[in-house]
Amino acid sequence: MGEPILFCKGGGCTAKLGAGILSRVLSKIPRGAEDPNLLVGYDSRDDAAVYRLTDDLAFVQTLDFFPPMVEDPYLFGQIAATNAMSDIYAMGGEVKTALNIVCFPERMDLNILGEIMRGGGEKVIEAGGVLAGGHSIADSDVKYGLSVTGVVDPRRIYRNDTPRVGDALILTKRLGVGILCTASRVGEASAEALAAAYDSMTTLNKYAAQCLRGYDIHACTDVTGFSFLGHLHEMLGGRYSAVVGANRVPRFDEALHHADEFLLTAAAQRNRNYVGEAVRFDGVPFAMEELLFDPQTSGGLLVAVGEAEAAPLLRELRAAGAPADVVGRITEKTDPEILVVPEI
Repeated sequence: MGEPILFCKGGGCTAKLGAGILSRVLSKIPRGAEDPNLLVGYDSRDDAAVYRLTDDLAFVQTLDFFPPMVEDPYLFGQIAATNAMSDIYAMGGEVKTALNIVCFPERMDLNILGEIMRGGGEKVIEAGGVLAGGHSIADSDVKYGLSVTGVVDPRRIYRNDTPRVGDALILTKRLGVGILCTASRVGEASAEALAAAYDSMTTLNKYAAQCLRGYDIHACTDVTGFSFLGHLHEMLGGRYSAVVGANRVPRFDEALHHADEFLLTAAAQRNRNYVGEAVRFDGVPFAMEELLFDPQTSGGLLVAVGEAEAAPLLRELRAAGAPADVVGRITEKTDPEILVVPEI
């Protein structure tokens, strides 16, 4: 009969290829002729592609899929769909259509697949989109996600690498879901912490993005597998630096405890290896370092906004239910690129 198929072996955004490996591969892909209507491609390592159709309309295109990081198929479907649609919101767009991406073992109960797709489909509806089809293949392991298309005004795209000196950095979700999922697999995470993490991972960034529309957003990205520090490094683009106040960073306190107990992920260590030389920690405990390198599945938005607009934006985000805070500021280029201190 063979070995039983395990549903959850550890997935989510911890399953991503490391940023260093990915950069080398992408550098070898043929570029083809330049298209002036391709406003955002993979050259800038941005969250999604943006293609201009008219002066007033562009479509935003992204996809994301991964193996389960939770045992509940319905919950997994919700998390995977929420994560896949996040890139649309990080670009300033609205979700319009989605296609299922399914890898599923033929020997596994199809009711499990039905629950995954039910969870994903409900999140697409919540986003205001239409589930328009998809593609499935037989595979040795379960994987699920979405290909998503949204729309955006090409004059109001949020890019991930265009902050300005003096900008405040706002993070809209708590860090630590990667560590909590790791702790859960060895029976160490509390039910309360896991429930909070699942709630975070299934909360659409749609609601935070709606708050951003009334403000002059200079740069935006979502924090996922490359960690808070990895995505901040991409935002700085080699042209700026940042100071981060560790005590201001929203986080799951129990994740700090598990990091102190060395319940860590290999993906976090890849993130540390990739971006660690650009970061200096000054008076910040090891556990907090790990949270800042922790890969997030369906993480929040990291936003660069003018300092004068930070306080009203923060009030609006918190009124919408986001556990947001001002976590740092953009500075002139210095060495180190990112300085993490207890307070800013």
